[in-house]
Amino acid sequence: MLGPLLGCIAGLLLLSTLIARIRLRWWWVRSFEFPRLQIAVLAGLCAAVGALLLPPSRWQTATIGLSLLTCMLQLRYIFPWTRLWPVQVQSTRKAPDEQKITLLIANVLTPNRQADKLISMIEQHQPDMVLTLESDQWWQRQLDTALSKAWPNSVKIPLDNLYGMHLYSRLTLSETEVKWLIQDDIPSIHTYVTLASGDQIRFYALHPRPPAPSESEKSLWRDAELLLVGKEIHQNPSPTLVAGDLNDVAWSRTTRRFCRISGMLDPRRGRGMFSTFHANYPFLRWPLDHVFVSEHFTLDSMQRLDAFGSDHFPILATLCYRPSRQDEHDNPEASQEERQEASETIQKGKTERQKT
Repeated sequence: MLGPLLGCIAGLLLLSTLIARIRLRWWWVRSFEFPRLQIAVLAGLCAAVGALLLPPSRWQTATIGLSLLTCMLQLRYIFPWTRLWPVQVQSTRKAPDEQKITLLIANVLTPNRQADKLISMIEQHQPDMVLTLESDQWWQRQLDTALSKAWPNSVKIPLDNLYGMHLYSRLTLSETEVKWLIQDDIPSIHTYVTLASGDQIRFYALHPRPPAPSESEKSLWRDAELLLVGKEIHQNPSPTLVAGDLNDVAWSRTTRRFCRISGMLDPRRGRGMFSTFHANYPFLRWPLDHVFVSEHFTLDSMQRLDAFGSDHFPILATLCYRPSRQDEHDNPEASQEERQEASETIQKGKTERQKT
């Protein structure tokens, strides 16, 4: 009885792995891209149990074989986000503090009312910029009271639809725009930031809608927003940071394509996953909150901060503007076919209406 049970489990784990490779945008297909680490762990356990508890038989062979195949397929995706992989963004060596920028990103979870915990973390770490997602009018009042004096430059988009967004900055912001790129209820922030050194960098804050039963039946609109920003970065190359809750994991087809289309780099590669969601369920965690950088930056430090009542952990990153070291980075590049597919996705996202 144990043999058929383990064999079926191993088969289901492999099936879930293969579903994620299907090139469809339905939410239930794309959802299999998220728990790659969890599926790999379960497959490893299944192989171990089969090896230890099953007698030599076809069921044992099938269980171990299918489980190891699942592990190999999943590890192919998640290995770059472990310390076993070379870093993609070089570490900062001695550099002037005025060329550094520290960014704190926090999806606050709109119903969460533990603002004091987040504010305490902000005051402790003293970032140059604070980006909050899902922040509504109540959160704006709390943040304004605590941050407006020390972080006087701000962009405020209080919304009750879970897509509000607030940016508070010590550094000067210029040419700031709030754009509704693909859907008219999903904002994004586009601005330039002047560092203490006087250098100017471009900054994008994003929070596209996820593919999920209660949100969107397909990933089309999320994919289109990310690819639209990636295309703009490629067409107007300059020192750039992209940050936010992208509602996508670092190893997904869309996020990896965004990096190739834009040429942006992921500072987590070779350092760890820094999984930020879900804060309440340790086994169900994956990296949804991101910081991407152009080749002009090195990484000083990056850490996931403590939970503060939200379903997301905040993430804190200190980056250094070091254009003299940009040749040390190996930028991802998209093929002509990928660029054409990206343009088609963007156009489709702009014209097709969401049903859910």
